Amino acid sequence: MTQAERRKGRDRRRSTLRALLVGGIHQRRRTPRRGDERHLAAIDWHHPQWLAVGLLILLLSVADALLTITLVNLGANEANPVMEPLVHRSDGHFAFWKMVLTSGGVVLLILLARMRAFGRIPVAAILYGVLAGYIVLIGYEIWLLERLTFLDWEQ
Repeated sequence: MTQAERRKGRDRRRSTLRALLVGGIHQRRRTPRRGDERHLAAIDWHHPQWLAVGLLILLLSVADALLTITLVNLGANEANPVMEPLVHRSDGHFAFWKMVLTSGGVVLLILLARMRAFGRIPVAAILYGVLAGYIVLIGYEIWLLERLTFLDWEQ
């Protein structure tokens, strides 16, 4: 009997969402079983460093949202054209959508952390790049906040 004839039912490796949900509860695979496995369901355990990086990104995203709202209320403009309409609608809408988009992106990057984007760039490097970008952004926003409040004190 060949390998294909012994299998019954559908191929479990094809249901990525189920593998991610079940794998979050019952982790079994820390590395792919075969060298050529490159799909999301090949592993169901992710290194704790990705949790730390993801949490830092989300915390910096919250700080970015608070600083952005403060700066806009002081007269600054939102530079991101996607978020700009949300900033002026309400602070709650802006914060909600910012966290939804950021957390979705972080989860996706963590799931793909062991792969390469465009066949060359490790996705883990992109995750660290996002973290570094948020650190620079928060520094810039603090600098802007100091500058705007200093200008208010002069007047």
